[in-house]
Amino acid sequence: MATDEHLRIDVRTGPDRVVLALHGELDLLGAPLLQQEIESAAIDATGIVVLDLQDLQFIDSAGLRVILAARERSQRHGQEFAVTRGSQQVQRLFTVAGVGEHLRTISSPDEILV
Repeated sequence: MATDEHLRIDVRTGPDRVVLALHGELDLLGAPLLQQEIESAAIDATGIVVLDLQDLQFIDSAGLRVILAARERSQRHGQEFAVTRGSQQVQRLFTVAGVGEHLRTISSPDEILV
């Protein structure tokens, strides 16, 4: 588990995926923490990367940039990448930034990806 004052990341590794559950605020201060987790060896060793945003209360452009970079990194490594729905503010930023259609959104971090 990685943490700072505003962001906590719980990492759960399953048989086919790694889930990073984000709690709190993903902003300029928390973005490097998420970037560090995404670049870890545990992420490279799995076929599916899921960012669980259900408990994420706030995101800014720095956080969005890390999420999009994680998606690109997963594609380069031949991994599936998905996110769960976040708070209303998180979803609004995705819509305003026009990235919602570029992120595969699932209802649960354990949802089967086809």
